[in-house]
Parts: sequence; C-alpha cells; structure tokens
Amino acid sequence: MGAVTEPFLSAGRVGRPHGLDGSFHVTRPRPLLLGLGATVHVDGTATTVERRAGTDDRPILRLAAATTREAVLALRGQDLLVAREDLPELPEGEYWAEDLAGCAVVDGDRPVGVVVRMLPLPSCEVLEVRREGAPELLVPMVRDAIRTIDVAARRVDVDLAFLEGQEV
Repeated sequence: MGAVTEPFLSAGRVGRPHGLDGSFHVTRPRPLLLGLGATVHVDGTATTVERRAGTDDRPILRLAAATTREAVLALRGQDLLVAREDLPELPEGEYWAEDLAGCAVVDGDRPVGVVVRMLPLPSCEVLEVRREGAPELLVPMVRDAIRTIDVAARRVDVDLAFLEGQEV
C-alpha cells in the first residue's frame, strides 16, 4: 500500500452569504484549517481568510478573493481546500481522517479489514472498518482499542479481544 497522496484536505464548503461584505457561513467546517490568515483554495483559486467570526461549529469567513455578496453567491457550494503543505502540525497521537481511510486493519498478524472513514461520535472518534463476510466494525480511537497506527505503512493494529468486550 502506498503513501497518502491527496494534495488537499477539505476545510468546509462555502455556504450562504452573511451580510454584504463577502462574508459567508461555512458548512461542514474543520475549524483547525480555517484560521485567520490561512490559505485556502476555492474554485481553483488560492486566497486567504481575511475575516473569521462565529463559532467553531458555525464559522463565518471572508476571503480576499470574494469581497462582495455576489462573489460569494457565485462560490456557494464550492469546497474550501487546504494544501497539505499548509496544514498545521497535529499533536502526537492525532491524525487527519483522510490519512487513515484505506489503511489495513490488523490484530497482530491477523487481517481484520480496511478503514472506510473516521466518524465523530459524542464520546470519541471511531474508525469505521469494512470486513469481508462480517458486519462493519467501529473501533474507538482510544489506547485500549488501538495498539498502533502507522500512516506511512498504511496499517492500524487493533486489539479485537478488547473490542469484543465493548459496545462500540
């Protein structure tokens, strides 16, 4: 399995305008990627975040490349993308969800399945794992459930004995 190669990560989407100055609501936001001064790509153009208001759950942005309500209306529904080289450094033990999708899941030497995606749940994030001939498996992103994650090797080692005793 190869290394992760997607050049961009999604930071959200341009939503409805907020006022007349080009500000807009962001749908499906990833607040860590939408800081003031951040470089985002929208509709093939690199631009910077000039204004950030609202909350992490409902941010309001204004971009240097879209300073009118009409400009925002033309971009509505477009993805806000951040280039990998512009991503902030993650703390130890944290991962970009896109980097885990497609990783092989094993229990030691025993194959378990493949990560489909990471899902946010109220108590913690979980990995949704597709298994051959078995129901999907939800693996909580906690130390007792996951022994190691090696993004470069595209491998997640889980403890199935722990998972069988848990309601995930």
